[in-house]
Formats: sequence, C-alpha cells, structure tokens
Amino acid sequence: MSNRTFTMIKPDAVKAGNIGNILQMINAAGFRIVAMKYLHISKQAAEKFYEVHAERPFYGELTSFMSSGPIVAAILEKDNAVADFRKLIGATNPAQAEEGTIRKKYAASIGENAVHGSDSDENAQIEGNFFFNGLERF
Repeated sequence: MSNRTFTMIKPDAVKAGNIGNILQMINAAGFRIVAMKYLHISKQAAEKFYEVHAERPFYGELTSFMSSGPIVAAILEKDNAVADFRKLIGATNPAQAEEGTIRKKYAASIGENAVHGSDSDENAQIEGNFFFNGLERF
C-alpha cells in the first residue's frame, strides 16, 4: 500500500473559485502536499492522461472538459492515501456523495465533479509521473 496519491482540481472547481476551499479540506484531512502546480492542459495532454478511457463513450467530452480551463495537479501524502482520498472526495455523482465530501460540497454534476482522485496505488504513481518530475516533489 502506497502513502501517495494523485489529484487534480478540475476546471469547474477552479472556475468557481474553489481551489482554496478544496486545498483546505485536503489539509484538514491530514494530507501533505508533496507536489503541486497550476496549469492549463492541452486537449492532446488530456487525451494522453485519460487514454485508459479512450473506448468509453464519455472520452471525448471528458478530454474536452479537462482541457477547457486551468487545473491544479497535486501529489498528496498520507498513510492509506488512495483509499482515504477516495473517501474524502466522495462518489462521482455528487447527488450520491456523502455529506462533507469534496464532491458533495463543490461538484455540479457527474461530468463536472470538481476533483480527480487516483483509484489505485499503481495509477497514483502513473498519474503523478505524468505531471511531475523528481525535482518537483518534496
């Protein structure tokens, strides 16, 4: 079990001005930010990042959305990081997310759900490596 996970604050949450609120929830939940950057990814970069979903019907919409505005990418550290962060962000559908989760508070819909969180230790490493080199991690 890894003690690191990867997250992105998505364009909808950035546009709504919720970066600070989401980062505060992450810190309050005991995560340490070991890498973070604010950037605007291209459609091509979004397609590469989400290529695991290339055959799914939502792929085009997802990659267009993720390249529609700036994001905040971060690597987080905590014991049991992946599972604990998935619990903190809540269900993909904010209507089904538990009270007090990031998506319950800040997501507008299934498609615009405020944050991404890695779903496994392996994907956390792959996703973190997509955005950060070794010199950008603390």
